Amino acid sequence: EVQLVESGGGLVQPGGSLRLSCTASGFTFRNSIMSWVRQAPGKGFEWISDITPRGGATFYADSAKGRFTISRDDAKNTLYLQLNSLKIEDTAMYYCAKPESFRIINPPQRGQGTQVTVSS
Repeated sequence: EVQLVESGGGLVQPGGSLRLSCTASGFTFRNSIMSWVRQAPGKGFEWISDITPRGGATFYADSAKGRFTISRDDAKNTLYLQLNSLKIEDTAMYYCAKPESFRIINPPQRGQGTQVTVSS
């Protein structure tokens, strides 16, 4: 059974930073595409970023480029998302996911999420 557990969310001021983590189990993490998606209050899911197996390539939504960095530690079965220069509009629940392909907006295999709130 695929299990994904996110952590690291919280309340941060505009311009601040957070690092989200996702611990994975129940599948071969190192062989899997991994991603981050988010859902803002009252809105649909938004794809944020993908990383290929072994981290060979990364992909970002325009809203994340230059501010967010996805990475993985296959030895720890852990996925990360570094959030920098946070904006109020980045407030959302952030989910780690195991998609079957790239740029999947609403991947069915995802964790419970970690809340990021950007507010002054």
